[in-house]
Amino acid sequence: MKNNTLIHIDIMQFQADLITWYQANKRDLPWRKEQNPYKIWVSEIMLQQTKVDTVIPYFNQFVEKFPTVHDLASADEQDVLKSWEGLGYYSRARNLQNAIKEVVTSYGGEIPADPGDLGSLKGVGPYTKGAILSIAYDQPEPAVDGNVMRVLSRILKVEEDIAKPRTKKLFENYVREMISHDDPSSFNQGMMELGAIVCTPKNPTCMLCPVQQHCQAFAEGIEKQLPIKSKAKKQKRIPYAALLIKNKQGDYLIEKRPDNGLLANLWQFPMISLNEMGFSQIPEWFEKEYGIHVTLKREAGKLKHVFTHLIWELEVHEAASNSTQTNRSYAKFVNRKEMEEFPFPVSHQKMMQYLK
Repeated sequence: MKNNTLIHIDIMQFQADLITWYQANKRDLPWRKEQNPYKIWVSEIMLQQTKVDTVIPYFNQFVEKFPTVHDLASADEQDVLKSWEGLGYYSRARNLQNAIKEVVTSYGGEIPADPGDLGSLKGVGPYTKGAILSIAYDQPEPAVDGNVMRVLSRILKVEEDIAKPRTKKLFENYVREMISHDDPSSFNQGMMELGAIVCTPKNPTCMLCPVQQHCQAFAEGIEKQLPIKSKAKKQKRIPYAALLIKNKQGDYLIEKRPDNGLLANLWQFPMISLNEMGFSQIPEWFEKEYGIHVTLKREAGKLKHVFTHLIWELEVHEAASNSTQTNRSYAKFVNRKEMEEFPFPVSHQKMMQYLK
């Protein structure tokens, strides 16, 4: 029995129009060259929150460095993070490697084609699971991301808030009924491609749309009003002093972030929250916490780094120390050449412009 929302759509014709268009117009992307589940997985994780043009060079160098699941599973986490450096959302890289380790230990290095097994792996949510199963294994599984929700909200005139988890579930159910069983890979990739290059967020190019005749929002002239999405919470702003502490040998103090939480296991220059202490208290705090004497010097510059939920407002200061080591196991003095071996978040890579 066809869902009421789908009652006005000719599903077979929709599939044919979408897949024909996709086959003729799909972009030449490196992960589309073969149905390799590992490469498809890597690409889908990289593409979360990141544009295609940004991902391509990262993807190419990542699969060159870690060409198989066994290479990634046995790699040092710091090497993996270094290869991810600049892509952001680093938990994606850690979760990917942890899941790949499980593939090697529990599934003999074969990425599972069973939805339950694949969905139980770390960081594999419904979208990633659907993408791998449909693109690599030709299974008619939904792969619903923001692009797909936008496309379907217009085609089916769905006026539910797409920021709500239950709405995503709704779209998954629609795709399950609409997906081609003959070519689920082209159907899902066609939906993603349509959202990326035709049915765009601000100004959809409806006149070029291969499924325009099926689109209820276009028929009613309300395509720009959909999808409906509630606004995210305002980001919290946190002011920090970031210190470029240089000793007499010309080495700089860097430290490793904790194993959990934001930017876990990446390296940074020391950061002190100015909500927690005044600037003048920093030398005393360093003496107590790191066992080193620090002299604060001039402000080198200001940087802002925006995360989805917060904003770092960074005052970058030069500082000096006579020490060559600290009492913290995760902090060390390194020279500029050695610094290149460590994975840094983008904000701290930008600070390197201030190093003398």
